[in-house]
Amino acid sequence: MKTLAGAVVLSLFAVSDAVAAVAPASPAPARPALPARRARSTPARPAAPAYDARLTQYAYPFPVQTATVEAQEHRLDMAYMDVPAAQPNGHTVVLLHGKNFSGAYWAPTIRALTAAGYRVIAPDQVGFGKSPKPRRFQYSFQQLAHLTRALLDKLGVKTAAVVGHSMGGMLGVRFALLYPDRVERLVLVNPIGLEDWKRWVPYRTVDENLRSELAATPESVRAYMRENYFAGEWKPEYDALIEIPTGWMNGPDRARIAMTAALTTDMVFTQPVVYELGDLKVPTLLIIGQRDRTALGKAGASPEVKAKLGLYPELGRQARAAIPGAQLVEIADAGHLPQVEQFDAYLAALTAFLR
Repeated sequence: MKTLAGAVVLSLFAVSDAVAAVAPASPAPARPALPARRARSTPARPAAPAYDARLTQYAYPFPVQTATVEAQEHRLDMAYMDVPAAQPNGHTVVLLHGKNFSGAYWAPTIRALTAAGYRVIAPDQVGFGKSPKPRRFQYSFQQLAHLTRALLDKLGVKTAAVVGHSMGGMLGVRFALLYPDRVERLVLVNPIGLEDWKRWVPYRTVDENLRSELAATPESVRAYMRENYFAGEWKPEYDALIEIPTGWMNGPDRARIAMTAALTTDMVFTQPVVYELGDLKVPTLLIIGQRDRTALGKAGASPEVKAKLGLYPELGRQARAAIPGAQLVEIADAGHLPQVEQFDAYLAALTAFLR
């Protein structure tokens, strides 16, 4: 779907231009009067999307399946895409999405990797995308890592390369720390959690996060991404990135989505991985867009503190130094989503490392 986020339905204005019959100019038999032309309407713009909590009406780029996983007295049908390789090379790649995204935005990466011989599994974590949003659930990276492992067990995947973007990078680090024998390689694409925000910015409670989520608009989401993800720039093709959150704002489950977002924001804020990077024991690649300035809670910090947060050129180099044997690829003309802004450079770094 390519619905423009934030679009509104226009009223239809009829234009009256009926043509009157013309009196004959000669004694010749009069011609019948011309019938009145049908009123013309201005075409309506597409309506803003309205999605339920499970994105029932939102089409993913590949078939979506579900697997039942159990946690905290819930039986949860976790959604995922499992895309086979064109010519299998015997390896699997697991893609872990960011907080403001779902597995759907991995489509170009999935196409490229399956063409290169990899089986690709892209789950929607519980609380995100087409997966369930349970009303009572304690979100933690340990819990999400456990559910991801349970999914891979059901799919018969013993080891895989793990690629995590943004919050997915935090989850990828946690997964590799908990289950190093399951991870062949780890790729972190502009991961968050490389600095401990709670040391520098005021803590916001879950209730405060909830109020903020309920007050959000398509325009505020776009403004946040434009400033932090894209260095103040916005292109029409980026609108696809906010279609899901916009659809949830307009849909019947907005309150549930807002609470889930408030809880997962607290998870991200309070569970940084920066202190454990040195414990990683798997080959690791960092792909860092240099214009990224993402830092949770930065808006509430003083100007002096704000200027020091989210400096990804520094954060990437510090992470490389902390992770034993890590490699770093810096992409100059990209922000938080190098896989969107500079896909060729991102893919070259990714596939070279996976090989």
